[in-house]
Amino acid sequence: MVLTISNKGWVVIPAEMRKKYNLAPGTEVTLVDYGGVLTIVPVIADPIKKGRGMLKGQTSLSAVLKKDREFEKKREKRLTHA
Repeated sequence: MVLTISNKGWVVIPAEMRKKYNLAPGTEVTLVDYGGVLTIVPVIADPIKKGRGMLKGQTSLSAVLKKDREFEKKREKRLTHA
């Protein structure tokens, strides 16, 4: 899909794309430069709330870190008493 930039720097997003990505008038977007590739990304109103529960059912990071620290403490004791 080819778009043309107006003399004011405006770009019209075709209706089919606005519908597909739920881009209504007033929707905030960000223009991201990925090393020479420009991308229009909708702004998430509350990214923390939106991401909550995303990794549900996965191993808890704090549990893994706690287990790892316990392992390291035991290892240190063995090395210092050897």
